[in-house]
Amino acid sequence: MKEFKTYHPIVNFIYFLLVIGLSMFLMHPVSLGITLFSAIFYIAVLKGRKAAYTSVISAIPVMLLGAVINPLFSHEGITVITYFKSGNPLTAESIYYGLAAATMLTAVIIHFASYNEVMTSDKFIYLFGRIIPSLSLVISMTLRFVPTFIARLREIRAVQRTLGVTISEGSLLKRLRSAIRILSILVTWSLENAVETADSMKSRGYGLSGRTAYSIFRFERRDLIAMLWMMSLVLVIFTGIYSGALAYTYFPVFTVGKISIGIHAAYLLLCITPVIIEMREAIRWKAIK
Repeated sequence: MKEFKTYHPIVNFIYFLLVIGLSMFLMHPVSLGITLFSAIFYIAVLKGRKAAYTSVISAIPVMLLGAVINPLFSHEGITVITYFKSGNPLTAESIYYGLAAATMLTAVIIHFASYNEVMTSDKFIYLFGRIIPSLSLVISMTLRFVPTFIARLREIRAVQRTLGVTISEGSLLKRLRSAIRILSILVTWSLENAVETADSMKSRGYGLSGRTAYSIFRFERRDLIAMLWMMSLVLVIFTGIYSGALAYTYFPVFTVGKISIGIHAAYLLLCITPVIIEMREAIRWKAIK
């Protein structure tokens, strides 16, 4: 279920650029629900139900935390629920905005998890290697740093466990020494790998003018169809934004305009475009079998 990953890098990048960008700027309650639902749905398609369950469980504390923290610093709104000891009011609007901001943040984080799974380093370098060679290499290494760091940590812990070095057994001092040893190996390995990557890319002439590069990516008919599909949906969404179909306010009073089913349907279709592609491919395979 990774058919969307095989599409041209420009299609993958444009999709995540649109979805993450719209998720950050469309704070309409229905839009937030759509982007969070689609983010969880797609991560489940990519990594399985366990990943989706983890995303949902991690989203709940973030949303509750946002609802609690925002009213402590924001006191706007006219619907006063109570007053703090400091005399500042607790308003319903500040709670609503805190929940909305937390929902947006959670959705963006999950979308970025899908991005890291789909947009590999070679795709990013293919897109931006000639335009911004040094920066594209640094960004590519940064985006893959966390998953690579975690994978190496697991490997180091497994090897060290066979040598009797573990952070789960023994006295506090012994576990601390084991943790420091594992961390030292991990940091040294990561720094050495970064230097090797830089030397390797330099020896290959990366970033030099006139340098040619072999690419396995070809812009095909399906990529054109996907681009036209996404651009059409984006056009509908922006038409709705400028026409006021997605009007909302959180302050001074929480109000939501008349919900436009057509605009929200277009936004939903845009967000679940990879899922539609995966379902279409699954149906095709089932028909062939």
